[in-house]
Amino acid sequence: MTQPEAAGLLPSPSSALLQLARLKAGLSQRELAERAGVPVTMISAYERDQRQPTLGTLLRLLRAAGFDLRLQLAAHDPHDDVLARLEAGRSQADRQARDRQLQTWREAVPAEDVA
Repeated sequence: MTQPEAAGLLPSPSSALLQLARLKAGLSQRELAERAGVPVTMISAYERDQRQPTLGTLLRLLRAAGFDLRLQLAAHDPHDDVLARLEAGRSQADRQARDRQLQTWREAVPAEDVA
């Protein structure tokens, strides 16, 4: 279990981006390290959030996986804050009912697949 998982936190953006790029490219950590000309231990440490790459290093590693990172400055969108406040106001029974409905939707079979 990684440090973020152990603490119940999400991985850092750089860790998540690097791992996503590597997996989408179908590369092992060793293959990415070879392409980027870095030790495999560096890739492992970045993906496990034990180290944080500089932006330049992250861009170089993503490029080695066949990807570019495009950053954009945008106005803050408070939708996550609004959703968090709404969720905090739900009762436990409301949350359980919502979770049951979501599970029902996930398990539903599309109409054209019904014989």
